[in-house]
Amino acid sequence: MTYGPRWGRIPRMGRPTRTRPRPRSTRLRLVLCSLAGVLLLAGGAAAYTWHRLSGNLGSVELGSLLTPEASATSDLNILVVGSDSRAGKNATRAGGGDDTGRSDTTLLLHVYGGRTKAALVSIPRDTIVDRPACTTASGQKLPGRAGVMFNSVYERGGAPCTVAAVESLSGGLRINHYVEVDFNGFAELMDALGGTDIVLAKPIDDKQSGLHLRAGKHHLDGQQALDLVRTRYGVGNGSDLGRIQLQHQFLTALLGRIAGGDLLADPVRLFTVADAATNTLTTDSSLAHVANLASLAYSMKGLGAKDVQMVTLPAQLEQGNEDRLVPDAARGAKLWAALKGDRPVPEAALTGTASVPNGIGQVVKPG
Repeated sequence: MTYGPRWGRIPRMGRPTRTRPRPRSTRLRLVLCSLAGVLLLAGGAAAYTWHRLSGNLGSVELGSLLTPEASATSDLNILVVGSDSRAGKNATRAGGGDDTGRSDTTLLLHVYGGRTKAALVSIPRDTIVDRPACTTASGQKLPGRAGVMFNSVYERGGAPCTVAAVESLSGGLRINHYVEVDFNGFAELMDALGGTDIVLAKPIDDKQSGLHLRAGKHHLDGQQALDLVRTRYGVGNGSDLGRIQLQHQFLTALLGRIAGGDLLADPVRLFTVADAATNTLTTDSSLAHVANLASLAYSMKGLGAKDVQMVTLPAQLEQGNEDRLVPDAARGAKLWAALKGDRPVPEAALTGTASVPNGIGQVVKPG
């Protein structure tokens, strides 16, 4: 068997055959088919991830209680509720107790038009409010009731009645979205983020919760972070107001940490955080798909710690009962008018009320 230049193998008998190179169009088709296969595999993985994250989300139907967003850059009101339910894993996280869920923490996040600034308004759970007539998620109709503790509204009526109560308390400020998180979800999300560093300017010694932290720098895991934001008796005078101030300081430190980390540069960690975050949340039905939730988060991507004004509902101590608060009507009107007009909350809405700092000082500093 012999070979000739530019010729293929010469058979023993018959005419020599030439091995021609594949035409360019054939090679291109092979490359495109291979690339299509890779894209299909990647697309399948992406679709699985998308489906899994969406499946993690719990949802609640709030219907006409919520007002749709005007646009991706309009001002926005999101009601965020932290439930103290002891159901499931929450019992271990919360140190036992009954399964009656109340609104342990309630935050109204107002994002200003353009979505580069925000105000975060804490509503103390011990505030005395009038619960409007409302319908629970199960369809039960509750009559209105005057003079109830704010956290009992969630206990009796869940998300729909809590939304109705906040809209009533604010004089008609319309809420666009609802987000709920429980104890275990918060702790697991903090663990997925890798915990957080904080610096305590003052020690915390809470015999009730067992939280004991010296002054100085600490790295907190999920359970420790949960204990920190729930402590009442380790700061100030043991009231919910002192705890809210501590939460504001912690959230400011946490926002600074998140803004300083680049999750997008680490896809594995990003998925871990997204998986924990979506497992953590119960949202209104319009947010109960990861595409919608991601779009909302992306519209606020420019928000940093310095861009969020931390506010507590203006209130006064109830006469004869320092464990209860009553809304300060005059200053509250200034707060809600500012948010309805998409304006910064004025100092006049906050000074002279029980919700100003009560002596705990800057306990948590950015770490």
